[in-house]
Amino acid sequence: MDDVDRQLLALLQQDASRPYAALGQAVGLSAGATHERVRKLRERGVIRRTAVEVDPAAIGRGVLAFVMVDSTKWVGDSADQFSAIPEIQEAHIIAGSASVLVKVRTSTTEQLQDVLRRLYAIEGVSGTQATMVLETFFERPVAP
Repeated sequence: MDDVDRQLLALLQQDASRPYAALGQAVGLSAGATHERVRKLRERGVIRRTAVEVDPAAIGRGVLAFVMVDSTKWVGDSADQFSAIPEIQEAHIIAGSASVLVKVRTSTTEQLQDVLRRLYAIEGVSGTQATMVLETFFERPVAP
């Protein structure tokens, strides 16, 4: 990956709907050459997907919490059970006092409580510690 690829990734993270001609002009390439570079970035798995960023509060998902999940056994094989809970946006196996860290978005604190109940239903889960977010200063994409 060279500097042009990094520039293209930065531009696509800002607005993935830009035409190849505009992207190419910004990095000094033709539209065709830009299209080919983006295609290769997709093939290599650097670009995993193209998505629309939605404001969670605008669609009624304004409650954000990070939950540390404790377990009595290895829960690394439980990914399917965590992903079956639609309110969980991310789940990470972690090192430290807990086994898993999940990012949860709900509409209400009552729904968050329900998510915690469903987490407890996963075999091996022995506890949770939820931290609710009051305000988000910023979220940034991975820098190329």
